[in-house]
Amino acid sequence: MLAFISARQAGLDDPLRLRRAESTRRVLSLELNKDRDVERIHGSGVNTLDIEPVEGRYMLSGGSDGVIVLYDLENFSRKPCYTCKAICSVGRSHPDVHKFSVETVQWYPRDTGMFTSSSFDKTLKIWDTNTLQPADVFNFEGTVYSHHMSPVATKHCLIAVGTKSPKVQLCDLKSGSCSQILQGHRQEVLAVAWSPRYEYVLATASADSRVKLWDVRRASGCLITLDQYNGEKSKASSEAANTAHNGRVNGLCFTSDGLHLLTIGTDDRMRLWNSSSGENTLVNYGKVCNESRKGLKFTTSTGCDPEFAFVPYDSTIAVYTIYSGELITMLRGHYNTVDCCVFQPNFQELYSGSKDCNILAWVPALREPMPDEDAAKQHLNPAFEDGWSSSDDEG
Repeated sequence: MLAFISARQAGLDDPLRLRRAESTRRVLSLELNKDRDVERIHGSGVNTLDIEPVEGRYMLSGGSDGVIVLYDLENFSRKPCYTCKAICSVGRSHPDVHKFSVETVQWYPRDTGMFTSSSFDKTLKIWDTNTLQPADVFNFEGTVYSHHMSPVATKHCLIAVGTKSPKVQLCDLKSGSCSQILQGHRQEVLAVAWSPRYEYVLATASADSRVKLWDVRRASGCLITLDQYNGEKSKASSEAANTAHNGRVNGLCFTSDGLHLLTIGTDDRMRLWNSSSGENTLVNYGKVCNESRKGLKFTTSTGCDPEFAFVPYDSTIAVYTIYSGELITMLRGHYNTVDCCVFQPNFQELYSGSKDCNILAWVPALREPMPDEDAAKQHLNPAFEDGWSSSDDEG
C-alpha cells in the first residue's frame, strides 16, 4: 500500500492504479458480514435485486410473492452491528401489487424518483418512488421474464422487455407505448441487457439457444447472432449454426466497459464474447451449474484489475476472473438456491438473494494488523523516544 502511495505521489504511477489495486484486494477478501443484516420482509424467494447508481445507497428487491421492497443500506446508527432497514414496500395489501412473481426490478438510471418492475403477471410497471404508485403500466400477452433500461442512454427512453413471445418488445417511456418489436428469436426471450458503452446496442438471450446483438436504430435490427463455434462448425451442421449454447440461454451481463459480454446457459457453461465482433473468446470457466427454468441474474465487478464475475451457483455464489476463467472462491451462506446478486462498486460489496427468503451482505474483510507492528513499537529506536520526564520520575 505504501509503495502505491509513494509511486502515485512521485508521479510514477497512474492515479487510478492504487484505486484498482485496493478495489481488487477488497473483492478478493469478500466474506459474509456477521454484523450486518438485511431486514427480512419477503415471505418467499428473492428473485431480483438492484442498487441505484446515483448514490449507491438504496436497494430494491423483488420476490416470488409479488412483493417489492426498498432498503436503505446506509448505517445511521454508526454501530458496528446494524440492520439495513426496509424503508417501504409494495406488499400484498397494496392495491397495485404484482399478482405473481416479480422477476426483475430496476432503478431509473439517473434518478431515484422512479423505478421499474416486471412480473409473471404479464405486466411491466413504472413506479413513482415517493408515492409508491404506478405512473404507467405496460401489458403483454405472455409472461415477462426480464426487462432493462439503458444505463447510458441520453437520446432514448426505451425499456427492452423479454417475454414468453419470441419477439423482443421495446417500450418507450416518453410515449407510454410499445414503440418497436425486434424479431429473430424462435422461442421465449429469457434475458435482455443494454450495452453500457453504446446506447443503441441491445443483447438478448433466448430459450432457442441463441444470443443476438441488435442496433435498435436499424430497420433489420439484428447485428450479430453469436456462434459458439465462431463459424467453424456451421458448414457441417446447420442445426448447430449460430447457437451460443447447447441449451436455453437464461443469463446475460456486459462487462463494465461494454467491450465483452458474458452469457450463461442450461448446458452448465458460461461464455465470454467480444461484443464488437461477436467472437467467442473461448475462455474456459469449467462447469457452471445452472438449473434455472427462468432468467438468472448475475453481475460483474467495476474498477478492479482483473475484473470478476459473481455467478449464482446452487446455494453459493461463484467468483470468477472474467478474462482467465479462474474460479477464485465460492461464497457460502445461503440455505437454498441463490437466484440473484448485485455488486455495489463504491464499497466493493455484494448482495445476494435466495429462495431461502434472505438477502445476504458480503463485504471486504478488515485488514489484519501486520504481525511485526506491535514488535516495532516495543523496539522503538531511542532516538525517537520521548525524552521528557516528569519531576516525580526524577525524584
